[in-house]
This record gives sequence, C-alpha cells and structure tokens, in this order.
Amino acid sequence: MASLPSGLLGDLDPTSDRAVFRQIADQLREAIDRGRFGEGAKLPSEAELVEYYGVSRMTVRNSFSVLQGEGLVHAEHGKGVFVRPRPPVRRLASDRFARRHREQGKSAFIVEADAAGSHPQVDSLEVKEEKASQDISTRLGSVRRVLARRRRYLLDGKPVEFAASYLPLDIARGTAIAEPNPGPGGIYARLEELGHRLDHFEEEIRARMPAPTEVKMLRLAPGVPVIHLLRTAYDTEGRAVEVCDTVMAADAYVLSYQLPAT
Repeated sequence: MASLPSGLLGDLDPTSDRAVFRQIADQLREAIDRGRFGEGAKLPSEAELVEYYGVSRMTVRNSFSVLQGEGLVHAEHGKGVFVRPRPPVRRLASDRFARRHREQGKSAFIVEADAAGSHPQVDSLEVKEEKASQDISTRLGSVRRVLARRRRYLLDGKPVEFAASYLPLDIARGTAIAEPNPGPGGIYARLEELGHRLDHFEEEIRARMPAPTEVKMLRLAPGVPVIHLLRTAYDTEGRAVEVCDTVMAADAYVLSYQLPAT
C-alpha cells in the first residue's frame, strides 16, 4: 500500500453498486472540499492511487477525468493533477459601477483587478459600426445600427472574459466612445460627459458550457463552464444607452450581490 498520510483517503466499499472509479473520485472530491488538498496542491499520483486502492491505472484515470469534468482539478503533462485555484476576482454588483470609480478614471474591470491584486490587460479590441441584431435592437429601443466594441480582458496574462458593448449610433458616432481607447473611466464616463447620466443597470445571468470558440478565446480547461451576462445600462431619462454581452470564465469570478430585505 502506498505511503499516503493516514486519514487522507478512505476505503472502497465492495458492496456498493457505485462504480469504483466514481468512489475514488468521491473520496478525492471530499478531500479537496475538506481542505486536505488546498488550491494548487498536487493530488496523489496515478501510481500511488493504483497501489493504495489496488485498482488499475485506467480506473484511476477515469476518476481524475470525473474531477476534471467538474472543473475541480487540471492536469499538467508530465507533472500530475492539481487542484484548481478558487476564483480570484470578486465582482461586487453593488459597487462595480459606482460613479466614484469613473470619477477616479477607473473602469469596473480595473477596479476589480486592483482588488484582486492582479495586472489587468485588454486585447482583441474591435470597434466598428454594424447592423444591430434583433435582440440588441429591441433592448436599445428598436435602433437599426449600433457602434459595437468587442474586447477580451486578461488578468496577469490569463484571459478571464470577453465582452461586446453595443451603443446607439446617435450617441456614440464621432465621440471618444468610437476610439480604441475611450479614455479614463471607460465608455460609461464618456456617456455621462455626453449628458447621459447613468441611472441603473439591468442584468440577466446564466451559466452554461462554453462553445468551442469560447474555449479557445478564454483558454478554458475541460469541464469549466462560463457565465453569460447581458447588461443594459439606462440613463436618468429611462433610455437604454448600452447593451453589454459578456462571457466570463466561471473559474475566474465570484459574483457577489446585496439584496434588500423589503
């Protein structure tokens, strides 16, 4: 039997109708949940688990595959299987669009990156005028064409989200919003300078598995889902002035909300 620490893992139940590889995955998952394997920790090797449980190497590999499919671990070729780090960014819905950040020349992403102690970057930037999709047109009050701003966000060089903002042309055309770099505070600061003082935002959020293009864009590991967020920004006149379609790596974010009790 391999010299794994006492109490680290349990024993298999030969009377259970649960497949052996799933029993092993259950025990490894429990050990991760209990903190026996912390973030970034290496799990016991295939050889150690083969000897410990008295099973085949393929059985152990199937157990690892289960955990990878759940997004709990990731494999590094030639090194082993490691516990995936917890989401580094806490997105505070009640604070991220606070006007004081724009007045300080900071976009929401920079604020979040600063709080996480990470270096923010933006790449894959595209700014162009285009025909609005039916959904975007409806959300913006039946506009036909929009200014689209597409970009990918990175923290410490790792892609964490990409987003597309759509704005009515009568607001954005010929302004700093149409420039690759809209300036301090981002497009929301420019909207307010143009007289569209922001009043509130509406967000729709769902979790799903990523499309192949999203896996490539965000460099997602197997089993990692995405958070798909659609946000509409309204000014004090009740006009929808921007729709932002964002796809985020679910292993990079914790979404935090404050809800009133009444």
